[in-house]
Amino acid sequence: MKKSGFILGILLLIICISCNEKIEKEGFVDVEGGKIWYKIIGEGKGIPLLILHGGPGSRSCSMITGYSLLGKDRPVIFYDQLGSGNSDRPTDTTLWRTDRFVDEIDHLRNKLKLKELHILGHSCGSTFLIEYMISNKPKGVKSVIFSSPMLSTRDWMEDANYLLSQMPEAIQDTINKYEAIKNYTAPVYLAATDSFYARHLTMKSWPYISNTECENVPEFNQQVYNYMWGPTEFKATGTLIDFDRTPDLNTIEEPILFVTGDNDEARPETMYKYQKMAKNADLEIIENAAHMTMIDQPQKVADAINRFLKKLKTSDSIALSRYLFSVF
Repeated sequence: MKKSGFILGILLLIICISCNEKIEKEGFVDVEGGKIWYKIIGEGKGIPLLILHGGPGSRSCSMITGYSLLGKDRPVIFYDQLGSGNSDRPTDTTLWRTDRFVDEIDHLRNKLKLKELHILGHSCGSTFLIEYMISNKPKGVKSVIFSSPMLSTRDWMEDANYLLSQMPEAIQDTINKYEAIKNYTAPVYLAATDSFYARHLTMKSWPYISNTECENVPEFNQQVYNYMWGPTEFKATGTLIDFDRTPDLNTIEEPILFVTGDNDEARPETMYKYQKMAKNADLEIIENAAHMTMIDQPQKVADAINRFLKKLKTSDSIALSRYLFSVF
């Protein structure tokens, strides 16, 4: 009996230590293929917000300044996907799978004890987020924010072709000529694509001038981008070429917010279509912003997201009040 009591005491001590384990504000999490880096900003007491950066192969540092504005109300968690930013950068292409990127989310949640959270996926981050919501059907996700999302390669390419058709004819001819011969590195082709990016990627400056958060952070991983997507934003040739989860948008029960810029690659017209396809979705169009809305208009983006999250909190309070009234 004494031995059993001793063992029980040890188990309770282990459980207690585990429960009180301190969550570091910055660190690494083990995932398939290596370690991914994360950073938590904000001292607010609200439900945490997890941010998934785009690319694939981009990095979170360029988003930190803008999305940190949300840290007044809640912890905001940034991380670099495997192969990106401060995370490990293996070269094994078998790791560049949508399901593996999806698994990173649960690894982070387990490490950081995120039983409840909001999740924002930007650009290709939304690709992994919608797959997570549909395939994993996770518990504890209070809302989903699709920021300038890539939810369907077909829709993305249709939008890209439309936007290209609005460019000067000389730029269109250059892009069409070099894509026809699959020469994606010719200086004139790169100059033409830069003209597109200056309109639709970020209006702040192109090429984008990195902020202080990006100092000493490895650059964009072109290998991952080329393998999964392709040579440019408007030329899909990689493993995501047939990706399309829009038919399943209506299976997501959690509240959704779509956010896009009025000059975004993810065109507002397409976001309106997605809003209608979803069960419970809001839409915010950020004026004077391209794809990197959190860089072009950080305060407007923060205000839009805060409105959405406060609306959810109000709805939850009303629902609770109605329940208590019906019970008592």
